[in-house]
Amino acid sequence: MPDVRWNGGMATEFALTELTARYARAVDRREAATLAALFDPDATFVLPPALTGTGAPTELRGSDLLASAVVDAVTHLHSTRHVVHQQVLDVDGSTASGETYCTAHHVYSGRNGFRDNRIALRYNDRYVLGDSGWRFARRELIVDFSEDVPVTVPD
Repeated sequence: MPDVRWNGGMATEFALTELTARYARAVDRREAATLAALFDPDATFVLPPALTGTGAPTELRGSDLLASAVVDAVTHLHSTRHVVHQQVLDVDGSTASGETYCTAHHVYSGRNGFRDNRIALRYNDRYVLGDSGWRFARRELIVDFSEDVPVTVPD
């Protein structure tokens, strides 16, 4: 099948880009129900050992479980801000794959004020088109590097 992105499929590319932006916003707002709706019911979310503290990747299966786990992972933080950067998409009919770059800011209260644990990451995604539009079928988070810096949080 031809690459539909360049054959009248810009709406598909926009829908997939919008899906990743809605994911970032749902995480930052801690909206588990919104997050779950972005995933296929049988979706898989893969977390790297760098974030789980284990020696192997951790796989979460099912949209409700993974949405709850993602929101629970950030609830203890003062705030988060996921900034979505470039995205490369390959569309094949009702399925697609892509790689999305993101900077995830995790603001927390430290001994001497607020700090931001910034993580440069990428998501390797697989998407599926269903009756309710495009959804994540699989999302794998890859950590490239992180840094921890002081920040000022307005009152």
